[in-house]
Amino acid sequence: MGFVSLVGRPNVGKSSLVNAMIKNKVSIVSDKPQTTRTRIRGILTRKDAQIVFVDTPGLHKAVTALGETVNATALDSTTDVDVNCLVIDATQQFGSGDQWVADRLDMARTIVVVNKIDRASPAQVLNQLQATASLHALAYFPVSASTGEGVEELIADLVQRIPEGIAMYPAEMVSETPGEIWIAELVREQLLAVTHDELPYSIATRVTEFDERHVRCEIIVERESQKGMVIGKGGAVLSAVRTKLKGALPKGMKLELIVVVDKNWQHRRDRVERLGY
Repeated sequence: MGFVSLVGRPNVGKSSLVNAMIKNKVSIVSDKPQTTRTRIRGILTRKDAQIVFVDTPGLHKAVTALGETVNATALDSTTDVDVNCLVIDATQQFGSGDQWVADRLDMARTIVVVNKIDRASPAQVLNQLQATASLHALAYFPVSASTGEGVEELIADLVQRIPEGIAMYPAEMVSETPGEIWIAELVREQLLAVTHDELPYSIATRVTEFDERHVRCEIIVERESQKGMVIGKGGAVLSAVRTKLKGALPKGMKLELIVVVDKNWQHRRDRVERLGY
C-alpha cells in the first residue's frame, strides 16, 4: 500500500493520467493550464496492491496569491509519498520549467513519465527521454493517458516500488473528494470548456448548500464585467452547465447556480484560503 504523487508543469496531462490509471474520473480535466488547484487523491485497488495517486496543481511562475498557494500545495505533495512521477509533455521540448520542477524533487524516488506520446512522433519521444536521462531518475516511461498506451506498464512498475501494507480504503472507493467539492469542481470544469482568454483563471466555485435534493453552487468571478460572460445571454451558459451535469448528479437533485463578484479574489490570500485553496 503506497502513495504516488504526480507533479509537473501545467497542462502536461497529470489529471488525465490519474483518471486513466484508476479508470475513473477523479480529477477534472481541461485544455486550460492550471485546471487543478488543490491536491486530489485517487485510489487504485488491485488484488496485489492499493495505490493512492496524488494529483497536484501544475507548477508555474506565480503572479497571484492563488498561484503561490497552488505551487506550495504541489511541492508539499512530493515530500510525504513513496514515489514521485515527474510528468512531462512529449510534444513540448524539455525546458527550464521542467528542469525547475526536477530540481525540487528527490530524483532517487522519482520516475519520469513522458505523456501524450499519441500526439508526438517517435523522434520527439526519444528526444524527451534523452533530454531527461541526466536526471538519473528511477525509471522512464513513455505513456498516453488518452489511449492507455504504456499505462499498465507504469502501474506494474509502481506496484513493485511501493511498500507492502494493509489497504487503507475500501476496494470500491476511488476518491477522497467529498461530494459537494466534486460538484463544485464539475461546475468549474464545464465553465472552463466555454470561457476564453483570462476568464478561466478568474473563476472559482464552491458549494454553499448541499443535501440529497438540492445543491447550491456559487460561481465566483473577480469583476462585474465577467458576471455577464459567465451567465450568458438569457442565462444560456448556466443552463448549458446544468444540462451537462444532469447525468452526474443524483437523480432528482436540483442544481442551483449563483454568480457572485469577489473583486480580485485570486490576488488576495485571505480570499484564496477562504475558498479552500
